[in-house]
Amino acid sequence: MPKKRSGGGLSSTQQAAKFLGVSVLAGAVLAGIALPAVGALGLAAKGSVESFDELPANLKTPPLSQRTTILDAKGGTIATVYSRDRTVVDLKDISPYMQKAIVAIEDARFYQHGAIDLKGVLRALNRNAQSGGVSEGASTLTQQYVKNVFVEEAGDDPTKVAQATQQTLGRKIKELKYAIQVEEELGKKKILENYLNITFFGQQAYGVEAAAQRYFSKSAKNLTLAQAALLAGIVQSPSRYDPINDEAEATKRRSVVLQRMADVGDVSQEEADKAKKAPLGLKVSKPNNGCITAVKGASFFCKYVEKVFKSDPVFGKNREARAKIWNQGGLTITTTLDPQAQESVQASLKDHVNQDDKVAAATTLVEPGTGKIVGMGQSKPYGYGKNETELNYSVDSAYGGSNFGFPTGSTFKPFVAAAALEEGRPPTQQYSSPYEMEYPSPVQTCDSKPWTNLRGEKLENESESEHGPYRLKKAMELSVNTYFVQMIADIGLCPVVNITDKLQVRQGNGDKLPERPAIALGSVGLSPLTMASAYAAFASRGMYCTPIAIESISQKAGGRQKSLEVPKSTCSRAMSEQTADTINNLLQGVVDSGTGKEAGLTDRDSAGKTGTTDERRNAWFVGYTPNLSGAVWVGSATQKVKMQRIYIGGEYHDLVYGGRVPGPIWRDAMIGALEGKPVDRFNRVHIPDDEDRDQGRGDEDGDDNGDDGNNGDNGGLVGGLIGGGDNGGNNGGTDGGTFPTPTFSIPEGWWQGQSNGNANGGRD
Repeated sequence: MPKKRSGGGLSSTQQAAKFLGVSVLAGAVLAGIALPAVGALGLAAKGSVESFDELPANLKTPPLSQRTTILDAKGGTIATVYSRDRTVVDLKDISPYMQKAIVAIEDARFYQHGAIDLKGVLRALNRNAQSGGVSEGASTLTQQYVKNVFVEEAGDDPTKVAQATQQTLGRKIKELKYAIQVEEELGKKKILENYLNITFFGQQAYGVEAAAQRYFSKSAKNLTLAQAALLAGIVQSPSRYDPINDEAEATKRRSVVLQRMADVGDVSQEEADKAKKAPLGLKVSKPNNGCITAVKGASFFCKYVEKVFKSDPVFGKNREARAKIWNQGGLTITTTLDPQAQESVQASLKDHVNQDDKVAAATTLVEPGTGKIVGMGQSKPYGYGKNETELNYSVDSAYGGSNFGFPTGSTFKPFVAAAALEEGRPPTQQYSSPYEMEYPSPVQTCDSKPWTNLRGEKLENESESEHGPYRLKKAMELSVNTYFVQMIADIGLCPVVNITDKLQVRQGNGDKLPERPAIALGSVGLSPLTMASAYAAFASRGMYCTPIAIESISQKAGGRQKSLEVPKSTCSRAMSEQTADTINNLLQGVVDSGTGKEAGLTDRDSAGKTGTTDERRNAWFVGYTPNLSGAVWVGSATQKVKMQRIYIGGEYHDLVYGGRVPGPIWRDAMIGALEGKPVDRFNRVHIPDDEDRDQGRGDEDGDDNGDDGNNGDNGGLVGGLIGGGDNGGNNGGTDGGTFPTPTFSIPEGWWQGQSNGNANGGRD
């Protein structure tokens, strides 16, 4: 009986016998024979190992996952994203030192043997028998490449990765058979190229190009002898030989590789000795992965691009197929983001709102006539810490935004006016516009059942001195609530819903707008992107274009670049040119002499509308020039902060108005974004002034006069949860008046958010 080693392990003879069994298996596989079970060698029982001939004929080689680069419209890099940091390169773009080093240390007879190195097997058998353990393996470079293919195919699934790397006879048989196939089909140079591109070098670097960049901040083709030896040494154990965390161990391993290169004649002994004495010379580039690393505050836009890719059917028939393409990477995505506009957006936000303020601000800029999103940012940066957030306040819930969007206040009123003009009402349309009134009833809806004011709900204007009659121009400038509710009663709800449908105005959760008069006062939650895109239709004389973020995509796969189809903006007429031109002139009055004076531009035509909601929980300014549209929202994502007696951006505000905080943010963002751009003009439409009365207000009067507070059936935040519903609407949230008390509290969890992005429970 052979003696056992102390500690209960196998004796040298037993170790040799076990390794001999594997060697016999290798020879049998070469002969194409499926072996029966060999119990004495510790192999699996017959039937548990797939026979050699039953294996599929071809190795499936999935495209190697690579980094994806997201570019702005000028070709500048916004961010790189990847599941595995890899850049595939040709063999000619890999240093000859690197090629020789990896062969020398991993498979010195690579160019002499076939898929399996029988001499290597015998040599390993001899050394393992002498050592009493398995101190040396016999896998060829080709076999290692096949194993890496199994791992690559497993992706990030831990179960599949374990199956791909488990030390079982079944996996070894697969590895051997496919190694034979690979040798026959690819040849040595291609196998070496594939191996150097697929293998893991530690520190999140897959493939030699990523490794050269990670450790030395240089291309793989420029690696020196010492650098190549260091990288080649890492492959055997990336954690053990990590030069960043254990320089001494990595240096020892590099010397082993250099000596091996000298022994096989790849370099002279003198060259090897000189390289051994050289310092490691690391110049580490940290992993720069994901939208969190995006430049110019474009992290939220970057995530929006990713969400669009994973949700749009143009990129795949289902979400799983689209996610697979995204994770595979190798994409170069050119977006619509204009670096000048984006920089201006972020600069304006930083100037007016601090990261640690109780409230946040979001801004989105869209190009009229094309739908291109050219700027998107917010005051609380993308992240997971205090005063950071993952929520993109500019977009709908489906794309990473708030569950419902944010109530818009009086910024909704231009949609009502446009619907009335489309119905044939003149721009001089006049209504009595009393200070206070009950909601008119009944009001016609799109179906046969009209809306009725069953509980006698009321609304009011900002102050008792504010009463009509008013014409449309003055009512828009002063944002008179009762005027626009009377307008809806006159034309019905259906024309308003029809025009908002054409403008694709949907609630933040994707639902259509409810049919009730309170929508005139901005009671429903919308996103800044929705508002900027809708207002862009006014700027483009009635043509609405769906927003787009992606210009083009190319994908590198199999050594070739191919173009992918991308979503296109669809433009359609939402209203007549005459209606759009009239709205433009009406909203010019808002920034010239109305509630939005602080937002007006001095060097070009501009138009816009202010909005403030119940108890000043939200403040808006949405405006545009003929060639750029933008929306600014300020508020709390949780809707718990009342912007009264509050500091924002270091400035104290007794009351926050749509024209006071959002307006200047919009103005400064637009000035920078439009600098050097053509100065275009709106088409002029003469709208007679109301000459009968002087109905102006002071510069700092509010703009909304009960925008969405307690203004009627289901008015208020999110369809009546605050200050509205069936309990009446006689205390509107205003821009300069009383502060109504909510009649109903928002349930916990109703709004999606992180306490204004503060994951650590900061101030609200």
